[in-house]
Amino acid sequence: MDLITTHINADFDCLGAMVAAKRLYPQALMAFAGAQERSLREFFQRGGADPKDFSRPKDIDLEAVERLILVDVRQAERIGPFGEVARRPGVEIHIYDHHPPSEGDLQASVEYFEPVGSTVTVLSHLFMERGIEPNAEEATIMMLGLYEDTGNLLFSSTTVRDYEAAAFLLSRGARLNSVADYLVQELTPEQIALLHQLIENRAVYTFGGVEVSVAHATADHFIGDLAVLAHKLRDMENLDALIVVARMGGRVFMVARSRIPEVHVGEILSEFGGGGHSFAAAGAVRDRTLVEVLEQLPLVMAQHVQPQKGARHLMSFPVKTVEIGESIRAVRDFLNRYNVNALPVMQGDRIAGLVTRQVVDKAAHHGLEDVGVEEFMSREFVTVDPDTPIETLRELVLEGTQRFVPVIENDHLVGAVTRTDLLRYMVTGGRDLATSRLMEGDAPGLKRRNITRLLKDKLPAGIYEMLMEMGETGDRLGVSVFAVGGFVRDLLLRKENLDIDIVVEGDGIAFAAAYARSRQCRIRTHRKFGTAVIIFSDGFKVDVASTRMEYYVAPAALPTVEHASIKLDLYRRDFTINTLAVALNGKWRGELIDHFGAQRDLKDRAVRVLHNLSFVEDPTRVFRGIRFEQRLGFHLGRHTEHLLRSAVRLGLIEKVGGSRVLNELTIILCEANPLPAVLRLEDLDLLKYIHPALTTRRRVKPYFERAGRVLHWYELLYTGEEIRKWLVYLLCLAADLDRDAMVGICTRLDIPPRVRSVLTDTREDAHALLQSLERRRVRHKPPRNSDLYHALDPLPTEVILYLMAAAGDEEVRRWLSRFFTHLRGTSHLLTGDDLKDLGLPPGPLYRKIFTALLDARLNGKVLTRQEEIALVRRRFLSRSRDERKIARRSAD
Repeated sequence: MDLITTHINADFDCLGAMVAAKRLYPQALMAFAGAQERSLREFFQRGGADPKDFSRPKDIDLEAVERLILVDVRQAERIGPFGEVARRPGVEIHIYDHHPPSEGDLQASVEYFEPVGSTVTVLSHLFMERGIEPNAEEATIMMLGLYEDTGNLLFSSTTVRDYEAAAFLLSRGARLNSVADYLVQELTPEQIALLHQLIENRAVYTFGGVEVSVAHATADHFIGDLAVLAHKLRDMENLDALIVVARMGGRVFMVARSRIPEVHVGEILSEFGGGGHSFAAAGAVRDRTLVEVLEQLPLVMAQHVQPQKGARHLMSFPVKTVEIGESIRAVRDFLNRYNVNALPVMQGDRIAGLVTRQVVDKAAHHGLEDVGVEEFMSREFVTVDPDTPIETLRELVLEGTQRFVPVIENDHLVGAVTRTDLLRYMVTGGRDLATSRLMEGDAPGLKRRNITRLLKDKLPAGIYEMLMEMGETGDRLGVSVFAVGGFVRDLLLRKENLDIDIVVEGDGIAFAAAYARSRQCRIRTHRKFGTAVIIFSDGFKVDVASTRMEYYVAPAALPTVEHASIKLDLYRRDFTINTLAVALNGKWRGELIDHFGAQRDLKDRAVRVLHNLSFVEDPTRVFRGIRFEQRLGFHLGRHTEHLLRSAVRLGLIEKVGGSRVLNELTIILCEANPLPAVLRLEDLDLLKYIHPALTTRRRVKPYFERAGRVLHWYELLYTGEEIRKWLVYLLCLAADLDRDAMVGICTRLDIPPRVRSVLTDTREDAHALLQSLERRRVRHKPPRNSDLYHALDPLPTEVILYLMAAAGDEEVRRWLSRFFTHLRGTSHLLTGDDLKDLGLPPGPLYRKIFTALLDARLNGKVLTRQEEIALVRRRFLSRSRDERKIARRSAD
């Protein structure tokens, strides 16, 4: 039996999510785990939903529950009597939630989590992805939950995904007038009295410049909708952070709301047995009185409230600098190489001045490229220390004229705050500063995200242990170690990806060697790039590199590599979604590093480049962008697509070597379903750079679709043979091209001679064979097995699979498939020694005999060894004797 439930004191988001889950699990029962909020109870009383659709816990045989579907909750202690079901071995748990994971969560076999405003949003997007259409009543109930949890889409926690979900529900008939009727409620006299107490008993605590209000009240009996009162108090007083504590009917209840990232109310209330988000939380306190809660609350807040951020939390580091005496030409090259807009000019350890790109470009324009930078640098500038408040920086950078502010500590340059750093902070509210000072000492008050638990829960135990051991190796060597790139991206997307890349702030090769010695692995190194591959005894591989940056001396050229920090290492990557990293050692172990808004783009399902010259520097990124877009089901950001189309119009792809284009095309054609990416290549005018005549308009689409089915069928045969999928699909892609065009493709892509022969000569032979088979089918003359065998056996497996995709007739495909399933690998039983024993002398006759034996076996004429001997005696032995007699008479 399937059962859908939610947390005690259910609200509209719980109801909406349960109704949505019912569409995913039509046979499931729905049951509330306990009491509901007053607004929800009144909704049922007013006929908003039929109570008969919900079972009572006491009417359910809990032992019969085999699958438990939880919405808006993930802790066993919050689902009342169903907590025992969740803990029972063998019960399958599915979770749909928008609350962040925390300690003590239930482990689910299926889990859908998004950091959005409501659980209804999570399920609405599942509906959109799967083509599920809610009716008007379901859409209205779901919209109630969405509007309640997002404050009518006005809470700061509301995301773009919430608006998309609301638009979807509205388009499916959600009635906003009904939503307004049920959500807008007048306060009862008891609630008004309780709100008056909260106003009178509000105190303000300050932690590092962050104010948190705490209000408390008491009542002899339970009064519902404490959350509504908390919202009213917060809005009346315009509070950034509020915690409400109320003793009602002998129990203590807490509700908390926050508008600022420095106050994570979910963490605070978790100390009292509650839970929730960073911006909204609630809980019922056990075994503590109101006085005890109020006494302990300031101590708990002191541990969790993050002090306001200063320069140390915004600054970039290490800072690129130039020495006094450098020419304008050298400084200009330096600015372009590292893609920065301002530089400190150093005289020894002291900053002598600042120089900007604008000044350098103007000096170069006036022919002053050989003049020293000291002649034009700014000598009047302001520096700050790491603890300078952000407000001071804002006044200095945004209201003044200095857009680059050096950060000085103990007379040393330790970082710099730029206008971009400050604007990013202001736009995101500090959410993207999770690890901006990672590996740079303590960062008190810094809001961070640790994904150690996610690593442990989602990775195989052996992989998790390997990563922890690599972190320990980094600790021993005194270097910082990170897992980076697509592995981290797919971990957050809950997609399996064990293609692990490790980067080391230090000597990557020395790190790999040290780890390999301790784990009895072997390594393969590439010293020019500071990279290594750790190869385990079972063949599993991990790539290791030193953190590095790349710059390009010309468009489409291969990059020049230099050592750099983790931030610069991530900046060199192709797209923001691939710039994530996770620290594996030191005090920051498990911390997620996101310098470039990757989490935002994952949430927006967008592929975006890091800077405007990304496709100019490396045009092969256009292929990778399309590949990620189609593989992940994302979309190219609007600006990124504009830059991509510009790169195509400028002909930058033509400057890329053929082998590099072939590599990117091969990876695309090895995707599980490459057709969408190929269609996108055509949409963006990229196929013409492989060959001007290449198009998908005629036979390519059906060929690709059949090729996918054929390859899947072949994989199920478990032959153990490695198949070049890309070659099958490349043959399908070029199906409409003649031999000359195929030769052109081979030339453009620098295809190696052996593969070139397959794509030209062998393809021509294969096409002729297919035409012959199709003529046989029209004449109803199936080929003999021996004919099939001799025609197909010389061909590469990929070409035969291509023929199966190209065959327009199912009977022809069956003939071709019979080669794999029944004919290939067939051999005769007799050997040369057997023929000698029969009195046949070695010679050219042996080849004829073996061919005849093979044909007879293929065609079912012989089955046993004795039958093969009989065939030889019947057809060859007497002939051989006659030939020997004739030879003797001729000799006489």
